Amino acid sequence: MKIEKHFLREEAIKGFIPSVTLYLLDRVDNAPLRPMVMIIPGGGYVNKAENWEGERIAIEYNRAGFNAAVLDYSVYPIHHPQPLLDAMDAIAFIRKNALSWQSDPNMIVVLGFSAGGHLAASLSTLWVKYGRGDRIYRPDGAVLCYPVITSGEYSHKDSIRFLTGTDDESCEVWKEVSLENQVDENTPPTFLWHTYEDTIVPVENSLLYASALRKNKIPFELHIFPKGDHGLSLCTEEGLRTRSIFPRQYNWMGLSIDWITQLFGL
Repeated sequence: MKIEKHFLREEAIKGFIPSVTLYLLDRVDNAPLRPMVMIIPGGGYVNKAENWEGERIAIEYNRAGFNAAVLDYSVYPIHHPQPLLDAMDAIAFIRKNALSWQSDPNMIVVLGFSAGGHLAASLSTLWVKYGRGDRIYRPDGAVLCYPVITSGEYSHKDSIRFLTGTDDESCEVWKEVSLENQVDENTPPTFLWHTYEDTIVPVENSLLYASALRKNKIPFELHIFPKGDHGLSLCTEEGLRTRSIFPRQYNWMGLSIDWITQLFGL
């Protein structure tokens, strides 16, 4: 495996330049092209949990035979739509260069945690508007892990405030980033998981998105686990990737690997 970091533009916005860090498996002659999973850590649009929801996730997908990338994107005091534009730049960069990494440009999955899940879902639903319909920006699948979805009743308000830069819940930008209302026929198939006990980002966020996917006939898989609060990452002890913090295994990672494999007919 090799690790490469690529900046997505030359000029900074408010001192920040977005980047992707690639976790690439060694090339194997005559081997089939691999899927690429682009990972977006959470952090409430004010910071990013790269250590907990970044590299350790990329390594798990490497173990499954996938290439992976971790996105470093704009957060407060930079506001919507710049984080979305960063994600769009990243997926376009990955798609353009996929073959050089033995990845399939038509097997790109975006994965996000919490507010990173909101950004992954934003990419899934708003790519048509902000990318002018250019499918280079469309992920081929999405994995949403305890995602922020709505700006309504069950919203994680702080994430939406940091993203939009306003407390005015009636404004148009708050409406636009309520993503259960943005799902349409262009949204990619989606895998979601959440916990019933999540007190930070209520499980209704995933339920609302799943309902919108169903209404628009977009294939999805949804897992609601009974125990555990927000920010569980792999649901394992911090120092161990295999020992569950619960009496039973919440192996969402294995389930998502199976889902991606089936999605692309591998």
